[in-house]
Amino acid sequence: MANYNNSVRSEYFNGKLYDQMTDDLHLAGMAQRTIHGYLRAVRQLADYSKRSPDKVTEEQLRQWLLHLKIEKQFAYGSLRVAFSGTKFFFTRTCRRDWRTLSETKLQNIQSLPEVITPGQVQQIIDACTTIRMATFFWTVYSLGLRIDEGLNLHVGDIDGQRMMVHIHRGKGAKDRYIPLPSSTLVWLREYWITHRNPTFLFPADGRNHRQGATATTPMSMTAAQGAIKKITKQLKFGKKVSTHTLRHSYATHLLEAGASLKAIQKYLGHTSLQTTMIYLHLTETAEADTQKLINQLFVRKPLPQRFSDK
Repeated sequence: MANYNNSVRSEYFNGKLYDQMTDDLHLAGMAQRTIHGYLRAVRQLADYSKRSPDKVTEEQLRQWLLHLKIEKQFAYGSLRVAFSGTKFFFTRTCRRDWRTLSETKLQNIQSLPEVITPGQVQQIIDACTTIRMATFFWTVYSLGLRIDEGLNLHVGDIDGQRMMVHIHRGKGAKDRYIPLPSSTLVWLREYWITHRNPTFLFPADGRNHRQGATATTPMSMTAAQGAIKKITKQLKFGKKVSTHTLRHSYATHLLEAGASLKAIQKYLGHTSLQTTMIYLHLTETAEADTQKLINQLFVRKPLPQRFSDK
C-alpha cells in the first residue's frame, strides 16, 4: 500500500474510536486513500469542535460543514470527502439519526481537468534531478496511472513478453491490463537495477536513500507530489500540475492520436464511459476533424452569375 503517514490522529481523535473507524472502513472495502481521507475528515471535525467526535452534536457538525463551504471555500471534491467521511462515521462507527446527514446535498460543479502538452510532459521529465522521479513520472504518464497505482507497482506486474502491465491494486480493487510502451519498459528496467527490490518498482529508499533494496513499503505519496509541485513551479507552466494531471494528459493525448473512447475507458479503469467522455472537451482535434468533414460534405459551386446582382 501507499505510504500514508499517521498524521490523521489528534488529541481529540485517537485510541479505540480511531481504531474502530479504521476497521469499519476496511470492512466496507474502502481503498487506502479513501480510508486516509475519511479519517482525516473526522479528525478535522473533532479538532474544530475541540472534543472527541462521538461527543460532537448535530449543530456542531452543521456549523463545521458551513465553515468549510463558506469560510474555507472548499472545492467540491474536498467538501465531498469531508462530508462523506463524517457521514460514514455517524452512520457506521458511531450511529446518529441526524437530518443533516440525510438532507445535506452538495452541488457538483463539473470542472474540466487540467492537461498539459506532450512537450510539457517531456520538460517535467528533463527537469527531474533523480532517476527515481524521472522514471516514476514517465511511468505514470505513459500508463495513465493514478498515483496510488504507480506507487504500488510490483515487479511481477510488468509483463515484458506481452508488453502489458497488470494493475490489480487500483481504485475499487478492479483489475485491468494496460499496454506497456517499449520506452517505459527500458526506463523501468534501468531504474530497477539501481535498487533491485524484489517486490516494489518504486520502493521507499529511507533517509539515507540507500534502503531501496530492502524496503517493505513503496515510495511515499508526499515525495512524488512534492517533487512535481517543485518542478512545475520552476517551469512556470501557469497552471496547477499534479501527478493526476499526467493521467488526464495521457487520456487526452491518446484521444488526439485517434484512440477510441472505449479503449481509453478500459486503460483508465473507468466503470462508466460517461466518465471518460469528459476528455472530449479537452481536445480540439475532434472539432478540427469535424470542421474538415463539414467543409468536404457541404460543397456547392460558386454563386451563379444570375444571382449575383439581385
